[in-house]
Amino acid sequence: MGNTRGLLDIDELTAHVETGDIDTVIVAFTDHYGRVHGKRFDATFFLDDVTGAGTHGCDYLLTVDMEMEPVPGYHYSNWELGYGDFHMVPDMGTMRVASWLQSTAIVLCDLIDDATHEYVPVAPRSILRRQIARLDTLGFTAKSASELEYYLYEESYRDAATSGHRDLTPVSWYSEDYHLMQGAREEFYNGAVRRHLAASGIPVENSKGETGLGQHEMNIRYADILEMADRHTIMKLLMKDTADQLGVSATFMAKPHGDQAGSSCHVHLSLWSGEENAFAGSTEIGPISCSETFTYFLGGWMKHVEDLMPFLAPTVNSYKRFQEASWAPTNIAWSYDNRTAGFRIVGKGSSLRIECRIPGADTNPYLVYAAALAAGIDGLENQTEPPPMFSGDVYAAQDLPSVPGTLTRAVNTFAMSEFAKSAFTSEVHAHYAHFYTDEAKAYDAAVTDWERARYFDRI
Repeated sequence: MGNTRGLLDIDELTAHVETGDIDTVIVAFTDHYGRVHGKRFDATFFLDDVTGAGTHGCDYLLTVDMEMEPVPGYHYSNWELGYGDFHMVPDMGTMRVASWLQSTAIVLCDLIDDATHEYVPVAPRSILRRQIARLDTLGFTAKSASELEYYLYEESYRDAATSGHRDLTPVSWYSEDYHLMQGAREEFYNGAVRRHLAASGIPVENSKGETGLGQHEMNIRYADILEMADRHTIMKLLMKDTADQLGVSATFMAKPHGDQAGSSCHVHLSLWSGEENAFAGSTEIGPISCSETFTYFLGGWMKHVEDLMPFLAPTVNSYKRFQEASWAPTNIAWSYDNRTAGFRIVGKGSSLRIECRIPGADTNPYLVYAAALAAGIDGLENQTEPPPMFSGDVYAAQDLPSVPGTLTRAVNTFAMSEFAKSAFTSEVHAHYAHFYTDEAKAYDAAVTDWERARYFDRI
């Protein structure tokens, strides 16, 4: 095992199984929403039969909606093709103790096509792997970090569902941004999460209160970009499971309340050449000393935000977070250490990095990181210059491109984007255009409480 506590190699897993410390191994992957699916194996069977050969799962899982209903219209998998299997192959480098579960380990999988023996192209982890391979051909690796925000309520998930998710009680009753006294009241949950993360191979930096009632942020240590997406995935599962065990509920909706701040997933990213931060350099832009690699990558990322917006903001709720003076960006601009900008530049020298503040807590980490790399790689290949650095209040700016206001608008742009098609292949592009279109249509067909309250007897 490496230096990270909680990670397991095969010999360590075997030893834990022989002593009875571990009797269950979860074999897992994410769907398009970022939900974690998989199987629980007897640990001995896993060691004997799954570590090398993997296991099978139904390929319909990459074509379902939030209710697990198969959605027609996909070419990858459908009723005509019989909804066959893909192969779930454990990436043993992700094997770790699942500290929050009794006698359990967890490993993440790549999905492999049974016919071609290659990565399933539409699987989120496969999509990120492809962009990492493209970046490698340019001589770079990427390091990243997710800052994940969430709301915590006193009600259990079942009780919250029974009430229709109305009139929930946040664990704090006033804004707790950086507030240590209020944070101490929530240590029963946030402290448990930090300890479980550290014991499960996910190094923790800190947690802190946020501005909303019952809103918090969990920060884990940066890593190579695939490892970070894996950490993000396991962290979110761990946090939901822990809330469930404690009889409370945590939500990663981007905007659970109209009158409270939204929950973000600020994404930090830098490129590296060997042991050197490739963003650092001698070009002076205001307080920033940077390289052409930095400017071109930033230029590409900013240029293609609208092309790839569904990967950053994947639900109808995502777009309700983008409100002025709300800490969520409404315009596309970049600035140094400026929280009104969609792209906030932070750090200096070896710590210089881009913080994209557009993604919400509902994002799928594999897809948001794949989008960042695809756009940035295009910037490197075409030497795309970013617009001039912005100074001042980006919310007040009148002449900047805006963040799309709805999922429907974002999906239409994505579906028409030749860049998205070329960056991700026409197969992947069509698959996700269909996925996000179906998500938007499901919302458009729904009748909401807001409509009944507004129109029931007054229209």
